[in-house]
Amino acid sequence: METPDPGPLDTRRALPQLDRLLADPAVTALFALYGREQVKVQARRILEDLRERLAAAPAGGAPGAGGAAGASGAPVVGPSPGAGGADGDERATGAGGDRRPSLAEELASLPRRLAAELQAALGGELRRVLNATGVFVHTNLGRAPLPRAVAASLPPLLDAYCDLELDLATGRRGQRNGRIERLLTEATGAEAALAVNNNAAALLLCLAALAKDREVVVSRGELVEIGGSFRIPEILTAAGARLVEVGTTNRTRLADYETAAGPATALLLKVFPSNFRLSGFVAAVTPGELLELGRRLGVPVLVDEGSGLLRRRAAPQLAGHPSLAELMELGCDLACGSGDKLLGGPQAGLLIGRRDLLARCRRHPLYRALRPDRTVLAALERVLRLHLAGVPLPLDRLWPDPAAHRARLERAAAALATLVSAGGSGPAGPPGPDGPDLVDIVVAEAFLGGGSAPEAPIPGEALALPGGDELLALLRRGEPPVVGYLRHGRLLLDLRTVAPEDDEELVGAVGRALAASGALAAAGQLAPRRDA
Repeated sequence: METPDPGPLDTRRALPQLDRLLADPAVTALFALYGREQVKVQARRILEDLRERLAAAPAGGAPGAGGAAGASGAPVVGPSPGAGGADGDERATGAGGDRRPSLAEELASLPRRLAAELQAALGGELRRVLNATGVFVHTNLGRAPLPRAVAASLPPLLDAYCDLELDLATGRRGQRNGRIERLLTEATGAEAALAVNNNAAALLLCLAALAKDREVVVSRGELVEIGGSFRIPEILTAAGARLVEVGTTNRTRLADYETAAGPATALLLKVFPSNFRLSGFVAAVTPGELLELGRRLGVPVLVDEGSGLLRRRAAPQLAGHPSLAELMELGCDLACGSGDKLLGGPQAGLLIGRRDLLARCRRHPLYRALRPDRTVLAALERVLRLHLAGVPLPLDRLWPDPAAHRARLERAAAALATLVSAGGSGPAGPPGPDGPDLVDIVVAEAFLGGGSAPEAPIPGEALALPGGDELLALLRRGEPPVVGYLRHGRLLLDLRTVAPEDDEELVGAVGRALAASGALAAAGQLAPRRDA
C-alpha cells in the first residue's frame, strides 16, 4: 500500500481511511480466510491504536524515543505488535538502542500486521507441508498421506452429490458401509467388516455392543495409553465394561487369562502396544494362543491390532506384527486397526471379524454416532482398491531401491547447490569446483511412526546441511513449509517421506531458507559431497 511520507506536523492525517485499507489487495485476500466483517473490525482497531500513539507522540518525535526523529525528518512511532520494517527506510533508536519504525514503515506494514493479528486471534488456514523427517506416520503432520491418485479422485465426489446410500440400479436405499465391507472382507478374509471414525471408536463400539455390564480380560502389560491421554481402562469404563487385569507389567501367561475367565466374561482382549516395547525378562501370550483358549472357553477374542496393517509385509521392521488378514486366518473373532497409519488411508477405524458379532455392533446406537462421512468413505474405498490391485503406495517409499534412492539424493544435492549458489532465487549454472561442500549425503534412519515398530529403524541415507534451530524455523515458516530434523548440529532431510514429485519444491524452499539464514556466507562456494 503506497503512502506519502508525511511531515512532522499533523501526522495522523497520513493514516489511510478504513475503506482504503480494506481495498488493499493484501487485505482483500484475508476476506476469504476470516470474513470481511472480522477483517474490518481488526483493521479499525489497528488504525485506532496507531492514531492514539501518534497523538501521544511529541511533534516530530516518538513515544519513548526522547523526541527523536528519522534522518529525513519523518516522525518515528513506538513499537506496534506485528509491525515489520522495509529495506531502505530511515530508522531511529531509543535510549536502549532499539530501532523504532518510522511512520512510513508503520503504514507499509499495516496489511502484514493485520494478517498477523487475525491469525493470532482466529488461527491460520491448514497448509500443505513437506515432511522430510523420515517418520512416515507423523501424527503432528496428519499421519499417512493419501496416494496422489486417491486425493485427485475426491473433488468430483465432494462438490456434488454421490450414491453414498443409494442403489442406482434399483433406486432403493443402499448401505453406506457396503462398499467398504466388501473390499475389507476380500482383502482380509473376514466374514464382515465395519468402518468407524478411528480405531478408538472401533474398540469402544465393540466393548459397548458386546461387553456392557460384563467383564473383559486383558493383560496388565497391555493397558496402554494410545495418544491424547486416552487409556485402555478408560475406554472400557466409557463402554460400560468391567476390566479384569491379569498377569504383571512384564509377564503374562495363558494360565492367567484362563484363571480370570468366568461366566461374566464377555471378551478376551489383546492390545498391541503403541510407541514402546518391553524387553528383557518378559513374556506375553500370542494371538494364536489366546484364540485357542477363547475357543475352548467359548469366549470371543478381540485383537486391537492398532496400525491398520492390512496384509503381511516382507519388511523386517514388521516381522513381529500380525496383519489383519493373518489374524483372520488364525480364526480371530474380531480385530480392529487404524485407517490412517500403515493402511495409508484417511482417519478411520477398521473393524472386521465374525458376521454375528459385527451385526450386533452395527445395531448398537453408538454405531450411528461413530460412522464416518462420505469424504472418509470415498478415500478409504479408493485406498482399499489400490491395496487389492497391488499398486505401490506412499508407505513403500520407506524401502526404496538403494541405488535409485542414492541417485535421487545426488540430484537433489546438486540442484540445491546450484540454486543456493545463485542466491536462493532461481536456477543458475553449475556450481564451481572450489570451496567447501554444503550438502552431504549421510547415513540416516527412517521410522514407520504412529506407534508402529517404534524400535525398528529403517536404515538408509538422507541429505545433511549446515544449520540449527534458526534454519529449522525458517523452513517451517517458508512456502511450502518443510519439516526436517537436527542431528549433531546439522539439518537432515530424509526424502523417503517426500514424494519424488515434490523434490523441486523442497529444493527451492531449502535454498531460500539457507540464503535467508546466512548459512551461505559461512559455507562459501557450494558443491554437493557424497559421503558413504
